[in-house]
Amino acid sequence: MNEAPERPLDKPLGVPELGAVGFSTLKEAVRLGWQDFRALPIYGLIFAAVYVVGGWIITWITLATGQTYWLVFAAIGFPLLGPFAATGLYEASRQRQKGRLPSPRRIFGVVLDQGRRQLPSLCAVIIIVFLFWFFLAHMIFALFLGLSTMTNVSSSFEVYLSANGLMMLAFGSAVGGAFALLLYMLVVISIPLLLDREVDFVTAMITSFQTVTANFVPMVVWGIIISVALFLAMLPGFLGLFVVLPVLGHASWHLYALIRT
Repeated sequence: MNEAPERPLDKPLGVPELGAVGFSTLKEAVRLGWQDFRALPIYGLIFAAVYVVGGWIITWITLATGQTYWLVFAAIGFPLLGPFAATGLYEASRQRQKGRLPSPRRIFGVVLDQGRRQLPSLCAVIIIVFLFWFFLAHMIFALFLGLSTMTNVSSSFEVYLSANGLMMLAFGSAVGGAFALLLYMLVVISIPLLLDREVDFVTAMITSFQTVTANFVPMVVWGIIISVALFLAMLPGFLGLFVVLPVLGHASWHLYALIRT
């Protein structure tokens, strides 16, 4: 039976009490995520296909034009599309957790419905942080290598092996890691929370940040698992994303659901 997306009034109000996250929680979330992918592979494959095809297109354009700035558009596009794709996978897991067989109308209806709720505001915050990081990255490059002689930023590799180049890579990586950690802390819990409850996006981000802070070590390990798994999945022509992305998407919902009380 096809189901319409929930209306805001159908959702519980406010933030639920969230329990502790342990390493056993992470293991159980991955196990449940794998089960969801095996039970509902079609949704994971559809959402993953968006990123795989997008990766192919960006790679082809970059190679054809010799311009790497296309990667910037990809980096900006990810926070626009990522949360919506995640919502579809979360909803599939949520319905299966309730013992229901989610229909395509239900899944894609929920994804479209998020465009009229709090998720676009959350995406806007992510993009602002991304753009600020790009600004800082250019400033760091100018501070360390602004006076260096190079024919092309993407081909003068010897400059990066100089003392200033190595210092720039180290400092830039540290700053970039801090921004990545901040974004992760703001969204890892907030996106499933926005799907599950009727709360504003600021409250959702604060709750996510507090949850990561209270469970810092296991949550950072979870972030590392996601980063490494996605990186390895992209190596074979992005094809690994067909499995890794949906499993992690389903698992991320279960991580939230396991600590929700």
